[in-house]
Amino acid sequence: MILVTGGTGFVGAHTIVRLLAEGHPVRTTVRSLDREAEVRSIVADATGDGEISVVEADLTSDDGWARAVGGCEYVLHVASPFPAREPSDPDAVIAPARDGALRVLRAAHAAGVRRTVLTSSFAAIGYSAPPDGRPYDESDWTTPTDDLPAYIRSKTLAERAAWEFASESGHELVVINPTGIFGPALGPSLSASVGVVAAMLQGAMPTVPRASFGVVDVRDVAVAHVRAMTAPDAAGLRFLATAASASDPFVGARLSYLGIAEILRERFPEFADRLPAAEDPGPDVRPKELGIARIRTVLGWNPRPAEDAVVATAERLLEQGLT
Repeated sequence: MILVTGGTGFVGAHTIVRLLAEGHPVRTTVRSLDREAEVRSIVADATGDGEISVVEADLTSDDGWARAVGGCEYVLHVASPFPAREPSDPDAVIAPARDGALRVLRAAHAAGVRRTVLTSSFAAIGYSAPPDGRPYDESDWTTPTDDLPAYIRSKTLAERAAWEFASESGHELVVINPTGIFGPALGPSLSASVGVVAAMLQGAMPTVPRASFGVVDVRDVAVAHVRAMTAPDAAGLRFLATAASASDPFVGARLSYLGIAEILRERFPEFADRLPAAEDPGPDVRPKELGIARIRTVLGWNPRPAEDAVVATAERLLEQGLT
């Protein structure tokens, strides 16, 4: 049995679908059993088979976690809070991310789970001083005491706490650090990245920030989790996950907001008049180089092109009528 936390989430749902496709029995958690029907419907729509077990467990409480991890060989801890806006109290995001990760890890370790895979983020790698003369990679860490948004600090502090627990307890841990996650949503939960594409198609972004970033397809993030679960050489490692550059498979691709709009304009010309055609005034933001040799070699990971992830995002939004 494999536990995936946060089954109604964007990444969690895709991870469940991937595991089921590979023949694994899956259990998932929801904050309230009021959402059990939702997660079963998402999985059934994607696979034609909704046979998973669902347990109620919240990251802010110890209740339910012993039951959730009981009998599981692996745990994929995907769930984490993502604020709709910057909170007045950063701890409203930081505490459930950090303490929730520790709750899951403690329960998994006590239950004899073989390995836990934790979903972190590039936010925990690349938001402090850039590395000197090389791309960001898994050796880099964001400094959580820097003046940064609560979400970025929460991902960094949660991952730091997880590694500290693993070191002290001997629990086997692997961490996935995705960049901006795009791709087809399976349910109503949309990532912030998917929300950007929706806003562009709705004409809600007449101009866009001067910035570029890494992009990864949610389906490839799910593959990374599933491979990290059992890959012998993955134990004790973190993996930066982002789509590869067309010119170098070990360097991450980057898309700007305006670049995303141009992809959408080319593929969906009927929305051309809604899409942004200019960037906000101000200085350019220095692009971040990303190194992905580890995930490609250790996990044999071969991600979709960034452009394909953007197109798949829009196609699903149009299917769901969310534009």
